[in-house]
Amino acid sequence: MSFLKIFFGKTAEDLEQKGDEFTGFELWGKGKLMYERALDKLEKASPPNIELQTRLQKKIRQTKESLSHNHKQNAEAMIEGGYHEEAWPTVELALELTENLELKKELERMLKEIEYHQDKKIEADLPSSNEEEEKTVEPVFNEEGDEYFKSLCDTLPEKVQKAYLGYDENFRAGYLALNRGDFKIAADYLSRALEENLSPDSYIPLELATAYLNLEKPREAQNLLESFLQSHPDALPAYQLLCEIFWEKKRFEEAEVLLSSIPEDLTKSVAVKILRGETLFHAGSYSEAKSFYRDFLKTYGWNETVARALAKTHEALAEQTDARNLYREIMEHCRSCHAHVDPFIKQKYVDLCIESGMYNMEILELYLSLAQDIPDNAAHYYEKISRIYAVLGNEKEERRFRSFATKASGEKA
Repeated sequence: MSFLKIFFGKTAEDLEQKGDEFTGFELWGKGKLMYERALDKLEKASPPNIELQTRLQKKIRQTKESLSHNHKQNAEAMIEGGYHEEAWPTVELALELTENLELKKELERMLKEIEYHQDKKIEADLPSSNEEEEKTVEPVFNEEGDEYFKSLCDTLPEKVQKAYLGYDENFRAGYLALNRGDFKIAADYLSRALEENLSPDSYIPLELATAYLNLEKPREAQNLLESFLQSHPDALPAYQLLCEIFWEKKRFEEAEVLLSSIPEDLTKSVAVKILRGETLFHAGSYSEAKSFYRDFLKTYGWNETVARALAKTHEALAEQTDARNLYREIMEHCRSCHAHVDPFIKQKYVDLCIESGMYNMEILELYLSLAQDIPDNAAHYYEKISRIYAVLGNEKEERRFRSFATKASGEKA
């Protein structure tokens, strides 16, 4: 399964962080989707965070340009292989995404070239009365696409991997499009694949449901997922996606019923435990969620995902000290095993420290680290550093970092 998660119930900052993770792996489509959802959530807030809003708008533009270049390269490969008709929607999508005038001109030229070849093909291929109806052209794959598909399948359980490798080219085209973030194209190809693989054992409905969710079609996705679980009651990603649908629609009782239906041998898994805790959180039962997460950590030991969820719950309960201490503990666990500390966790920790009136060199150094981790937000971090130096009485460094903040703001603008 693609393990692509839908993040309906997250904060704008959570969604931005996931977008950064996706774009770090050049998954521009998924990154763009996360940034757009973050911006939508932010615009509904009152008052909106103007700085975050500006940053998200910039990241959306950047991902759209990267997507446009990717689509152009894919279209060029199709045209080179003689598949002009298949390249047309890809070029149109690239044209729709870009704001670069030079790229627009190049894409418009490609469309004219495709149109010319299509006209020539129609002239050459006009069928006579006794000719058979023309067959549908199969999707095109190059060696790089095949290798990428196999590498994606390598991460799956053996049973699922075998099934995916056995599906036809429509499935492969749809699965690759899904992992690139081209959800319309993915839904089209996966729908065709499903029509050709109607076996109740098929895993295709799970991937098609993921595409539908990203296209804001929760009803179609829910129908597919509920039918899919009848044949695959052990498919945890399907429960995850259904829960996301129920949380978004505030149908928390249905989420509880769904979780109660999970086979007993899976109920003790971390994934199911997290779904139960998240259901409590989304329902606004913060005290119950806190107790649930604490009991989990006490019973099963440290788990960073659960610790993050617990910290978020403390914040919802306005228990800022507990949240701050937990974010610090998460950072210490990362350092103890020499793992990279997530910038999101660092920012949560330092912002809570500043909020509580803690101004010291440790916080200052963390903001410096964040300026390196997230250069687009450097002006904000330099301003924080300047404030810390002001509190510490170091006027020279206060002025220096205020000038850094001004310069970074100008470069960003």
